[in-house]
Amino acid sequence: MLDLETTGGQAAKDRITEIAAVRVEAGVEVRRWSTLVNPGISIPPFIQGLTGISDGMVRNAPSFDEVYTALLSLLDGAVLLAHNVRFDHGFIVHELERLGKKLNTKTLCTVRLSRKLYPAFKSHGLDALMQRHQLQTQSRHRAMGDVEVILEWLNIAQTELGQPAIHQAACELLQGSAALPPQLETPLHDIPNGCGVYLFYGESTLPIYIGKSIHLRQRVLSHFQAAGRVAKEMRILQEIRRVEWQETAGELGALLLESRLVKSMKPIHNRRLRSEKQLCSWLLHPLTPAPRHPLVQLVQIDDLPPEQWEHSYGVYRSKRQAMETLRDLAQQHQLCPQWLGLESSKGPCFASQMGHCKGVCAGRETSALHRIRLQIALNEHRLKVWPYAGAIALREYRSDDDRTDIHLFNQWCHITTLHDEASLQTWLQAQTPTDQSTAMGLEKGLAFDLDTYRLLLKTLPRATVVELASSSASASTHV
Repeated sequence: MLDLETTGGQAAKDRITEIAAVRVEAGVEVRRWSTLVNPGISIPPFIQGLTGISDGMVRNAPSFDEVYTALLSLLDGAVLLAHNVRFDHGFIVHELERLGKKLNTKTLCTVRLSRKLYPAFKSHGLDALMQRHQLQTQSRHRAMGDVEVILEWLNIAQTELGQPAIHQAACELLQGSAALPPQLETPLHDIPNGCGVYLFYGESTLPIYIGKSIHLRQRVLSHFQAAGRVAKEMRILQEIRRVEWQETAGELGALLLESRLVKSMKPIHNRRLRSEKQLCSWLLHPLTPAPRHPLVQLVQIDDLPPEQWEHSYGVYRSKRQAMETLRDLAQQHQLCPQWLGLESSKGPCFASQMGHCKGVCAGRETSALHRIRLQIALNEHRLKVWPYAGAIALREYRSDDDRTDIHLFNQWCHITTLHDEASLQTWLQAQTPTDQSTAMGLEKGLAFDLDTYRLLLKTLPRATVVELASSSASASTHV
């Protein structure tokens, strides 16, 4: 059983400040070890206040390269248990990589174990366990203090549920490794099973595939299990070397993140969500006394002012796709190809001569009636006008670790994602009156994205939407 204290939450840049571990064999504690660690960098004031570990306390402590052999001897042949084990495991892996070493050990997360043993409870963080089981410690957020809390919790769980139940749950959590590709460097147990995005890497620094899931670990494993029957999965299985992931508070955040990463990184095995460089739409010209030819104009979505959206129809990935759609509508509704700009001939169009046009080009139909029929034909393709006065916020919350994602949108564009109320208030206060009253998103350089547009069309009707007012009252908006 192991716990770390660190200078922050990012294993790639932060460092370990304290290690505590207790080795248990056959239910008996056989060794206990703890040490402060000099991280080589300053400890942020917030972390000093949380853990009580100051720069002065670690100034003369050994560095990680002086203690790692003692740590590895404790881990030798054992299963590494920790509360939110991917955090502790990730820090150890990064510290060892800096020394040119590798860690090869199975891991077991006691958060997941608690969730499996006590499914009736929603929260399984360390504070929740302490409250639920009346556990106490004078050394919360110190490494050995937290280890002792988990050891005590395991003893209570064994008393309440029995040792066989603990053993079975632990074994079930450790299963699944047989389906893993042998060259995979990332332990499956490190991958969280919450919501987020996963990235498969081969030998290159760019990912070969990006996906999202509300159950990350299960979804990653399903790729490997399907390799025997799906050719694409077999190719991924043969190429994959490691897995990375980014967690989100909910599915909306995962969908947004997946779309953004696929468009920016262009993985070879992703076909959907690729960048659309020239999205276009049909703009229907207003009715005028002198009919305008053609009645519609193909425009780039990025050049389309928000006030013209109600006169725009369809989102097309290419001019060819837009022309084919308009041609199909002309045939279905007996519209004139000349008046739609599909033909450039003079006099009655060929479709009129064949009885496939009602004859606006030959004077058999008024231009006003023809335009009305065109508008009716286009209506199901109409772009939805942004239904809010300005920017909005959609909030997602994950109770397991109190993660919050606040997604900001305007004019169907995803502006940014924030993670707490303080960041939201800072963002609001940074907006100028012009920013707040105009179409943020398109006018701030964020291009229209078809996938985000479609996602919001599905999401908004069932979401709790908070409008971010442009007045000074916005500074007190809570999401």
